[in-house]
Amino acid sequence: MKAIVFDRIGSPRDVLHLDDIPVPQIGDNEVLVRMVSASINPGDFLFIENLYPEPKKPVFPRQVAGNHGAGIVERAGANVSLRPGTLVAFSYYNSWAEYAAVPAKWLIPLPADYPLERAGQMVNPITAWDLLDDSRAQPGQWLAVTAGYSSVSTMVMQFAQRRGINVLSVVRRAHDGLDLKMIGASAVLDLSDLKGDVRETVLEMTGGTGLNGIIDNVGGPVSGELIRSLAMGGQMVINGGMSTERYELHNFDVLLSGVEIRANIYRYFFSPPVETDGPVLRQIVDAFGQPEFHVPVGGLHPLASFRLAVTNSLDRADLGKQIFTM
Repeated sequence: MKAIVFDRIGSPRDVLHLDDIPVPQIGDNEVLVRMVSASINPGDFLFIENLYPEPKKPVFPRQVAGNHGAGIVERAGANVSLRPGTLVAFSYYNSWAEYAAVPAKWLIPLPADYPLERAGQMVNPITAWDLLDDSRAQPGQWLAVTAGYSSVSTMVMQFAQRRGINVLSVVRRAHDGLDLKMIGASAVLDLSDLKGDVRETVLEMTGGTGLNGIIDNVGGPVSGELIRSLAMGGQMVINGGMSTERYELHNFDVLLSGVEIRANIYRYFFSPPVETDGPVLRQIVDAFGQPEFHVPVGGLHPLASFRLAVTNSLDRADLGKQIFTM
């Protein structure tokens, strides 16, 4: 089968290559999945660069890239109830390939007619749903979301709109390709057009109330200013670090406003879905599959076009999510 692999740690621009490798064998409690789509995510690059904690580490001499995707159950091992032909999504390993061997407990069954470009990126709506919950923002309150054009951020906006939460979308530079207010943002803070202080601007845009929550995918000095814009008891949830810069805080920036700062860890990073997750997963799958739910897809690529797909993911996040199709 064809697979995108790497045999050393490094930048995905340098170490990835397309190879012909054997179709994986499955054992008891495992499923052979014929892949149909797989998303490219920032976390995939962290994996390639060996920046994730144990046990999320590459295994050499040859590691298949990709941690998220969807496919059709081709064959099931002993003790597996899933039938061949079932469409499934998963977050595990080895998704940038034509086939993947996956323990059945990691699989999320999907409706047979589910849009394949959405099935391959279920990690994103699940993350967006959990980020919104973790922010603790309530109806009528203000939530700031950085990297406003990113896939996860646009999904947060749409889930927030359904809950009556006001979203301040923070973007490095506004562009005409996507109207964020049309998909759920109550206001857009364009940093390239900022006239004054971030905190003063946020207070003005929120009618003087400030922020009750922040979902931060970027970091850097603006994140510090957003934290200082939080109302009493506000919370910041860190989901990414696109900026290489740091920000500074004084203890009183946190203490005197009762602010909390926490990290988001994808719910299926360390462990697979459990039975009690069923109801919320069905809600997410249903909402994400609706035609009116906007999902910006920047490109559908065969595995052979991985260099373009990776480059677009790294350099042109404004285009939308890059997806491999098999």
